[in-house]
Amino acid sequence: MTRPRATLRLQLHHDFTFDDALAQLDYFAALGVSHLYLSPITTAQPGSMHGYDTVDYGVVSEERGGEAALRRLANALHARDMGLIVDLVPNHMGVGGAHNAWWLDILEWGRHSAFARHFDVDWHSPDPVLRGKVLMPFLGAQYGDELASGRIALKFDAALARFFVQYGPHVCPICPTDYAALLQLANHADLDALAKSFQGLTTQPDDQARAAAARDALRTFVEREGTAAIDAVLQAHSGVNPVTRERLHRLLERQHFRLAWWRTATDEVNWRRFFDISALAGVRVERHDVFEAVHKLVLRLYADGVIDGLRIDHIDGLADPREYCERLRQRLISLRAHPSYIVVEKILARGETLRDDWPVQGTTGYDFMNDVGALLHDPAGAAPLAQTWTALSGQDASFADVALDARREVLAAQLAAELDHAARALHRIAREQPATRDFTYASVHRVVAQLAMHFPVYRIYPANGLRSAEDNRYFDLALQAAREALPRASLAALDQVDAWLGARAPDSGSGNGAKPSRAAQGAHATQAAQAAQATQAAQTSGHASPSGTTPATASGTSAARHTAQNPPATPLSHALIAQRTALTLFSQLTAPLAAKASEDTALYRYGRLLSRNEVGADPDDFARSAKDFHASNALRQRRFPCALLATATHDHKRGEDARARLAVLSEIAPEWSATLRAWSTLNQPQRRNDTAPSPASSGAVAGPGQWAPGPMAEATLYQTLVGCWPPDLDVGDEARVRELAERVAQWQLKALREAKLRTNWLSPDEAYESDCQAFLLDILAPQRRDGFLQALTAFVARIAPAGAVNTLLQTVLRLTSPGVPDLYQGTELWDFSLVDPDNRRPVDFALRAAALDNGAPAAKLAHWRDAHVKQAVIARLLALRARAPELLREGEYWPLEVRGVQAAHAIAFARRHGDTWAVVIGTRHAAALLDGDLPLVEPARWDDTAVVLPNGCPAVDLHDWLSDAIRNATRHDQDNVLYLRDVLSALPVAVLSNLAPA
Repeated sequence: MTRPRATLRLQLHHDFTFDDALAQLDYFAALGVSHLYLSPITTAQPGSMHGYDTVDYGVVSEERGGEAALRRLANALHARDMGLIVDLVPNHMGVGGAHNAWWLDILEWGRHSAFARHFDVDWHSPDPVLRGKVLMPFLGAQYGDELASGRIALKFDAALARFFVQYGPHVCPICPTDYAALLQLANHADLDALAKSFQGLTTQPDDQARAAAARDALRTFVEREGTAAIDAVLQAHSGVNPVTRERLHRLLERQHFRLAWWRTATDEVNWRRFFDISALAGVRVERHDVFEAVHKLVLRLYADGVIDGLRIDHIDGLADPREYCERLRQRLISLRAHPSYIVVEKILARGETLRDDWPVQGTTGYDFMNDVGALLHDPAGAAPLAQTWTALSGQDASFADVALDARREVLAAQLAAELDHAARALHRIAREQPATRDFTYASVHRVVAQLAMHFPVYRIYPANGLRSAEDNRYFDLALQAAREALPRASLAALDQVDAWLGARAPDSGSGNGAKPSRAAQGAHATQAAQAAQATQAAQTSGHASPSGTTPATASGTSAARHTAQNPPATPLSHALIAQRTALTLFSQLTAPLAAKASEDTALYRYGRLLSRNEVGADPDDFARSAKDFHASNALRQRRFPCALLATATHDHKRGEDARARLAVLSEIAPEWSATLRAWSTLNQPQRRNDTAPSPASSGAVAGPGQWAPGPMAEATLYQTLVGCWPPDLDVGDEARVRELAERVAQWQLKALREAKLRTNWLSPDEAYESDCQAFLLDILAPQRRDGFLQALTAFVARIAPAGAVNTLLQTVLRLTSPGVPDLYQGTELWDFSLVDPDNRRPVDFALRAAALDNGAPAAKLAHWRDAHVKQAVIARLLALRARAPELLREGEYWPLEVRGVQAAHAIAFARRHGDTWAVVIGTRHAAALLDGDLPLVEPARWDDTAVVLPNGCPAVDLHDWLSDAIRNATRHDQDNVLYLRDVLSALPVAVLSNLAPA
């Protein structure tokens, strides 16, 4: 099975292995998912809890059980007619440490390593100290201090006969060209003889083979004689005294790496990182040999039928995502005849859609999570909540303005090296032509910085060095913003950079930067696309490099193929390579900048309503209408009907049910504003270093740094507590309250550091952080149970029923909208999780298995606080998907009209496949309609509100899969209508079908 009906995402690690997943398989099957969707299975850094720091693409992680356990799981799945989708990380690998053989080989042999072109290393750094070297920014303090402390030590691995430098867990091999001198320091006759076999070595491949043979002899000596003689060499490089320390320093200076303080990475790192994480190095998967090495294992597992599909992590980090998807698709097709399943992790900006020319099933579902999240919010709450946030925080900026400030800061403080790489690539182009040689590096750098700061999407996807019309939609917005921000003296450089970044095809002419018409650009784009197709055809056969470099071709390459991949060596081809390189570096700058500035900074600074501060969402896009939601669903049904539909992921900022509850605040904005002010006043005595009047009581705003946690952090803390407080948690249960407080404290520390306002990851203000934690623990302390804790729980109880309505609506929409619903582990019950690692906590599957039965969801509503009703809705609708797979995955999508006095509080649509229909109806914005603590609108409150059935839809004997009731339409005004007072009498949601359960 390769086309999933529904997936369930599992986070694997050493405490939850393939065999642990296998033990829960009966439950997963009973729940109704068709595929397990696993976090990365390749070998990661030891102890990794997520698997995204791969160190060996070729081996299934032994910590997760190894390949034998993976195959046991796959066999058991297939025996149940289920399948397996795995997460793959082609963009980056874990480096540092001592476990990545590719990286260690680079450190040992430098640019002549067999793996030197597997990573995006700039071997031609403008810094002479880094030319031909790899920066290793892993030292905890400055190099000189760490050297003097003795924490940088020369060691010897007897099993490998290898000298290496060790710093903590980090290992850096010494190049064998230095072994002769090292061995001679031992003053040992046998080692002197062995030293001769290392003399005269270079780093060339032939000499690497010589070195391997010499090391074999050294290994034999050590096995026979021990390491006593070698120990003398190590002592001669000890850091304990100035003489030996200087010798160690000189040895290190000759290596192909440079050990450095971790803070240097921001400015000097000369290899592409994953975002700003120096423990993850970018992989050049665009090269054919690297692609094959990265995918060797998963392709073999796919060919063997072990796995059925792939989720591609961080697609925007790749040099050419389109080409990558095409190559991957072709490789999968060549292995198994039936269609393969590929989804990509892609963050789409407001108004952006996944490109049609990517041969994938769609995204991993952040776009749907945004669509359904916005639907839950009442647009009437946007303005008053913004006013409240301004009053409390003293800031009236939009999220876009906050994000722009964050971009400026992140670019300067965290991605300076990446900006430098892109600017230097463009400056090299300038130096190629007399007409542009006077554009200085500084002017190009200023221009690129402004373009990146104002870029409205993660990146563009040019073909063969040229932007498409779709690319220009976004690039032109950045271009205009940069033009307004830059001084007039920089505008000529801006126009030239625009040309080099794909506005026109490069040529060998004057290079004056004149911008062609859009029609001319279209002609250039067509030519470029044809050239790209020829290149990609060669790549599919395994002989071309999409990076524009000349790869090693297989013997017997035909002349035609050789021409396709290696066009004549003209100035145009050279310029095209340079332009493609610059575009790649620019795109690999804008993507991490967008992520770090928005997701990892601005979303922690802007606090109007945290339920809209989510990965893939834009808080300025506060709410969407039912019409907007229908339009998004219809578009997905036409373009990517098998895309994943997610509402919770391993990367979400807060759980799906926490967001659903917080969305209720948009319906009661004035009440929430008053509550915030009351709580701020109530908890003022618990603040640290409070020297300012309370903003809640006086309207004055405390200045930054005057008290902890400060108005912004305090306001977002209250939202977090409201969102994550379990509905069954009693304030008298001190142990559970303390457990929750510790979880929130972990979130708070991350939120404060990510916001980068009064503390951050690079230079944390530990005193401020401690004060913030003390404030949190104080307001949740047992002695506050009759004060703030009572107020908090009373408010949560007030909005929790409306939050549960939102949860059930969100759940039904995910399971019935066009696409493939994805369940994140454990979220079939309440998901009040916070940002990772909280959202990756262990799951009690036994509890969930015990709760699952065949009862109708409506029968469980009375006890909704245990979330069994949510689980039952999931199971019932997955059963419907199993009964009629095409109906809800690919069936036609029909928005339905809702009439009557409460029409604004309902949403409805129909799905049709052949003669099979499903009608989906849900309650929205229910806070004003609910009475009591049951998440159900009293039937009489619906009055005349009704859903109009489309022509052709059966009107009688419709089975409600959620209540087991039989519903019949009423004829009214020549239409068949379903009155909500009838249809929604048992649950706030209904799914009616002319197909009854088996």
